[in-house]
Amino acid sequence: MATLAADRIDRLCDLARTAARDGNDERARSYVRRARRVAERHRLDLPTRLKRFSCGDCDRYLIPGRNARVRTRNGHVTIRCDCGSHARYPYQ
Repeated sequence: MATLAADRIDRLCDLARTAARDGNDERARSYVRRARRVAERHRLDLPTRLKRFSCGDCDRYLIPGRNARVRTRNGHVTIRCDCGSHARYPYQ
């Protein structure tokens, strides 16, 4: 059962990326929300690419340069959404 849910999350992640690139932000947002909901229901982690490229506050799929600002500094990457929320991820 978990593999079916993981496959669905991966598919929703791909659909969200495609919709966001095509400019359909509301559809991408609904795919991100649906993927988060499936992951919560089945107690799965979100894939790293969805976790890092979606806003935790407004569920927007982030595209650097279009609706997200990406900065690197002192061993971490900061991604700021247009809504004002930001996330920091370390790198080596």
